[in-house]
Amino acid sequence: MSNMDFTENQTNAAWNRLTYEEKNRELFDRQKKLLDLFLEKRAISQQQHDKSLHDLTEKMNIHPHK
Repeated sequence: MSNMDFTENQTNAAWNRLTYEEKNRELFDRQKKLLDLFLEKRAISQQQHDKSLHDLTEKMNIHPHK
């Protein structure tokens, strides 16, 4: 088993131990971080960022950390 396989197995095991709510929050945080990066790199406008974040928040029923 390579180090990469071992790390991947650890990551999968950790993910599998999370509750549905914890997984949902983790996915939300990843999506928000990606939106923030797009905004930082000027790939999207502030308006697009805000709309996408609002839609994500509504769809996942999660509110971002301030």
